[in-house]
Amino acid sequence: MNRALPVVHLRVPTDEDAFAWHRVFDDPDVMEFHGGKPAELSFYEELTARQRRHDAEYGFCFWTMLDEEGEVIGFTGAQPWPREWGPKGEIEIGWRLGRRHWGKGYVTAAARITLERVRATGVPSVVAMVNSRNERSIAVTRRLGMELAETFTTETSDQLGHCYRLAL
Repeated sequence: MNRALPVVHLRVPTDEDAFAWHRVFDDPDVMEFHGGKPAELSFYEELTARQRRHDAEYGFCFWTMLDEEGEVIGFTGAQPWPREWGPKGEIEIGWRLGRRHWGKGYVTAAARITLERVRATGVPSVVAMVNSRNERSIAVTRRLGMELAETFTTETSDQLGHCYRLAL
């Protein structure tokens, strides 16, 4: 059964969003596949600044995700793959959502908006890099029509990862 997706809004991250992301992601469950522990505020200050630069340069970034009331609930978007290993030179889509918003369709709704916006910039394809144990994110890639392209071992954690791909 297909349920209606929730209303979600995306905006270029502000300076204040660094504080909101830090607060929303301050949960071991949220960070399980992102290093296992919450990041320092300075990490989110740098990340939001980098995303503003990406938006100015590419027309897309990891946008702040807001629910129907305007509450910051996470981020979703796209960026050039930032590491030396993996799909270097490709555009990665990704998402992170606060724990209390899981299972409501926000990521799928926001990722679909992301794909529309990235397609409009002329990007021919995207990848999603997902830990092989992250069943929730794997389910999102399936709902987006992405296909498993390869498996890899991450350099930072020696865990098995999946690279999903979608032609736009």
